[in-house]
Order: sequence, then structure tokens, then C-alpha cells
Amino acid sequence: MLKPEENTLTSIIERAADYQPPRTLRSWLIGRPLSTADASHQTIGKVVGLAVFASDALSSTAYATQEILVILAAAGTMAFGYVFPISIAIVILLGIVTISYEQTIHAYPDGGGAYIVARDNLGAFPALIAAAALLTDYILTVSVSIASGVAQITSAFPFLYEYRVALSVGFILFVMTMNLRGVKESGTTFAIPTYFFVTMMFVTVGSGLFRLFITGTLETVTDPPELDTLHGLSSITPFLILHAFASGTTALTGVEAISNGITAFKEPRSRNAGITLIWMSLILGTLFLGISYLTKEIGAIPSENETVISQLARTVFDGRGALYLMLIGATTVILIMAANTAFADFPRLGALVAKDGFLPRQLTYRGSRLVYSRGIMALAAIASIILVIFNASVTRLIPLYAIGVFLSFTLSQGGMALRWFKIGRLEPGQEKVERGSTLHFVKNWRVKMLINGFGSVCTAVVMMVFAVTKFRDGAWVVLILIPALVASFWLIHRHYNNLARNLSLDNVGAIPPHTIRHRIIMPVSGVHQGTLAALHYARMLSDDITAVHVTIEPADAEKVRQKWEKWGEGVRMVMLNSPYRLFIEPLLGYIAEISRQRQPGETITIVVPEFVSNSRLMGALHTNTADLLRSQLKRQQGIVIINVPYHAYEKEDHDRKFVNFGTPA
Repeated sequence: MLKPEENTLTSIIERAADYQPPRTLRSWLIGRPLSTADASHQTIGKVVGLAVFASDALSSTAYATQEILVILAAAGTMAFGYVFPISIAIVILLGIVTISYEQTIHAYPDGGGAYIVARDNLGAFPALIAAAALLTDYILTVSVSIASGVAQITSAFPFLYEYRVALSVGFILFVMTMNLRGVKESGTTFAIPTYFFVTMMFVTVGSGLFRLFITGTLETVTDPPELDTLHGLSSITPFLILHAFASGTTALTGVEAISNGITAFKEPRSRNAGITLIWMSLILGTLFLGISYLTKEIGAIPSENETVISQLARTVFDGRGALYLMLIGATTVILIMAANTAFADFPRLGALVAKDGFLPRQLTYRGSRLVYSRGIMALAAIASIILVIFNASVTRLIPLYAIGVFLSFTLSQGGMALRWFKIGRLEPGQEKVERGSTLHFVKNWRVKMLINGFGSVCTAVVMMVFAVTKFRDGAWVVLILIPALVASFWLIHRHYNNLARNLSLDNVGAIPPHTIRHRIIMPVSGVHQGTLAALHYARMLSDDITAVHVTIEPADAEKVRQKWEKWGEGVRMVMLNSPYRLFIEPLLGYIAEISRQRQPGETITIVVPEFVSNSRLMGALHTNTADLLRSQLKRQQGIVIINVPYHAYEKEDHDRKFVNFGTPA
């Protein structure tokens, strides 16, 4: 076996590259390139972190109550009285999930959320299910939040309703661009709108409660939209209540985002991320309960034409005045910014999964602004397609939403419960190193295990309720999509494993001496200085050279023959007759024939003269034979393609233009 440590002839020289990226239009759009050393300065604090990672959860207050009412509407307005009790149950679930994820944040300070927790404690297959569920959820987060934000705009300005798809795609491109500028910059940009939304929502809820309980002046909605039931009137049944509960649990989407993005926080990362999670849950629970209670009191009607938030605002503020417009504007911005949470987490999770070899390696690449730019652009493209397919309808998208979140909740908390069980088996002072964290004995491990175990059971029950009640509405799509994604992960992983096994140096024996012999084939379309430059290069590689000219027009072929006899330096030329005026096919056939006759240790080398123009526009006027051959032959072993470029430029000389050819590169 070859032993690298015995190779004493290898020398390694380290040097720094002096090249600095120039300022371009791209730099103006997403900012100047950042060096790797700047990574530590791109972290964020709790205030900005709330804007980056909590905007998804906070924005759900704008549509979670409405989604409950949409389901209850099947039993008529009398069923709307259940909206507040259902909201209380959802907030209790929020508290359970928050406590569970707060433990996850401190246990896994390097982030990763459900994927890392499941990978380290449950195994690769559950981890891939969690990854597929979360990636699907992030895509739908962008689609639902953007569509909901546009719905707020069309509620205030109905004439824009028919342009909602174009507006949605435009907002996705805007959020994508901001995220390409970096986590810190996008978070700072979105921090003010986030806190403005929170302030306006508290003002609205506070004003409504004040008018309801103190002054008694809060009226019902004037000119409410017409009640539109999905399947006609029905009775109030446990199934209907569970269905409404499942729709309302969309308020919990985004709770896991902070645990996935811990590495974006300043030190101490876990403490800052944990505090941010608690802030987010308190704000979310308070606003959600307040909106649900007031919605019941004012008699708001769920509608695609006017959102519940719009009806609440114009009732509390007595019309569509300045405060109404401020709230609608703030809600629109926060809903659009909710997509920012997915843009912050999707690329990070994609990079983790890709690093383990289950997604394309390109997703691990950090762009010029130290963000996973390819993941950001992939998310924008997929979400835009979904919005176009579903016509930017929130009600049509919601059934696809949240089931993936609760699946990841269940796997994450189940994995954490098992982690605490493993910790309980350790002796005091003993530690065990795993891929994502280090296990230390903790005295109250039983309490922590019960918290995570109970959280896992609760989210599993909600997931099953959601899958059953939303199955006919579209949840079946996600139940098919997640297994399909997991299968894709395994196929990608198998490809990378096979490639690594084939290229591995672990079991390589002694490298045989290089006795490779080149057999040169040089396609020739015409004889000129560029052709001769390629011929001179080919002669440096081998004396076995065959020039090949594909005869399409006999007159042109005769000119080539005559010039080659004069300038070909005695190298043989094969004239391939092509009666059907094809060029690449006869040439490929000849190369294939020579390849079949190849001797051991012999390499077929295709040397192609390649014209390179100083102008891309002029370059488009020429056939790029080298690229055509490369695309056809790159999968064949034992064949090498070499381009020998020749350059041309035009200059004025005595009022005549001459073409001057440079030397080969």
C-alpha cells in the first residue's frame, strides 16, 4: 500500500493571494465582498435576532386566527365562539414547545435543530425525515407569508387583487436580495419594521380591549364581507373543532427557527438564542390571544377579499384612517419579512445536510457576503413557482403548511428525550463526545427528559390531527413529498459514497511509472496560423498525429488539401467525406473507431484549434468545436481534449484591415 508519510519529495508552499474582488454592479446590489476573517463580525444580538428569526412566528398572528375561523365557518357564525378556547389550547401547546426547544438550544450550541438532534440520537433515517420536513416547511413559509402579506395589501387596495401573483414574486426577489447581503445587514434592515409591527399590534389589541372593557364603545364590524363556507353548512362536531385547532397551529410555525440559527448569535450564543426564543413566545402568545378574543367580540368574518386583521383594525380605529393604514402597512411588511426567517434557516440547514452528503455539495458554498447564497437563490426559485401554481392563495396554501413543522417538532423532542436518557446512564464527571454535542451528566436529567418527552407526544398528536383533518384539503401532497425528498437524499448520498470509494487513496498500491503514449487527433476546418499553432503544440506531445478534415463542400476540401500539403509539415491528414453535410457526427464516429483500436497505455488526445475573440458578440459568429466535442466525449475514459486558443484582432493599416493572429495560450 502507498504510504504518504514516506513521500519525502513533496513540498508544500503556503502564500496569500493578493487578488481582491473588484467593485461591480453585483457589489452595488448585495454589498462589497467580505473576507473569511469578517465572519465573527457578522453575528447578531438578541434585538436583531428577534427580527431575523422570530418574524415568521410573530407574523402568524396576522393569519392564524383567520384560519381557525375559515374552518369554523362551515358551521355558521355560531361556531365562531370557539375561536378563543381553541386559541388558548394553541398557546398552551406553544408554551410546551418553547420550553422543549429552550433545552435544545442549550444542548446543541452549534445549531442544527431537529436535523442534528435526530441524527445524533435517532439515526440517519429519522434525521433525513426531519430535514425533508423542515426544508418543505421553509419553502411553504416563504409562500404563505408572502401571499398573506399581499392579501393585506389587496384588502386595503382591492384594485391590486388581480396582480397578487406578480406582487408576490416581486417581494420574494426583494427578500432574496436583502438576504444575499448577509444576515447582519438583512437583520438590521428588518429590525425597525419588526418592532413597528409589534408596537402597532399591541396598540390595536390594547385599544380594542380598552374600548371593550373600559369605555364599552367597541362595535361590531361594519359592512363585513359575505360569509363563504368551503363545503356548505354543517354541525359543530369534535372533528370540526380539531380541524380548526389544526389550522390554528400554524401560529407555531417558526418556533424552531432560533434553534437552527444559533451560530448567527453573538457569544454567549446559547444564552442569547434562548432569551430571544422566550421573548418571541411571550409576544406571540399575547398577541394571538388578544386578536382571537377581539375577533370573536366584533364578529369578524373570514374572507379572501378582506382579512380579519383589516376588519379588526377598521373596527378598533373607526375606519380606514391613519392608524388603520399604519397597521395594515406594518402587517404587510412583517408578513413579507416572515419569509426572511426561512431565508435565514433554509440555507443553513441545506448546508448541514449537504455537508453530510445528502444534498448537492454546492449548497455548502458561502458566497461573497458569507451567506449560503446558492441555498438562498434555490429557496427563492422554488417558492416563486409554488406561488404561481397556487395563485398566491393563502387558504389554498395553508393545508400544505405546518404538518412538516410538527413532524420536525416530534422528531426533535423525541431525540432530546433519548439524549437525556443517555446522559442519565453516565457517571458524574464522565462525558461522551458525539458529532453535534458533548454529553455531560446532569442531576435533573429525568425532569428534562419528561419535558422533552411530553413535548414530543403533544406535537405528535397535533401532527396526526393535522394529517387527518387536512388530508383532503391538500396535506396528502406533503405526505407524499417528504418521502420523495428522503429518497432523493439517499440517492445523492449513494452517489457521493460511490464516488468517494472509487477515488479513495486508502487502498492504493504503488503507483506504476508513467508510460502513457499520446495518440493525437486534430480536427482541421481550415489551414491558417491558428491551425499551425495547434499543430506545433501537438508535436510537443507526440509524433503520432492525425489531422482530420470533414469534407462537406468538395471545393473547400481541395483548398484545405493543397494548403496542408504545403504547411502540414508531413503530418498525415484524413479526409472524412460527409455526404449529408454533417460535421460533428462523422468526426465522433472516427474518434470512436480509433478509440476501439487503442493500445494499452495509450491515450487518445484531441487537440482542437479554438478561435477566441476579443468581443463576446463577435465570438458568437464562430462555431465552438472544442465545446461540442467536450460535451460529447467527456464521459468516455481514455480521451483527453485540449484546446489551443488563437486570438485575432483588427487594426487599421493604410486604410485596410488585416487580421493578426497571436500565439497559442
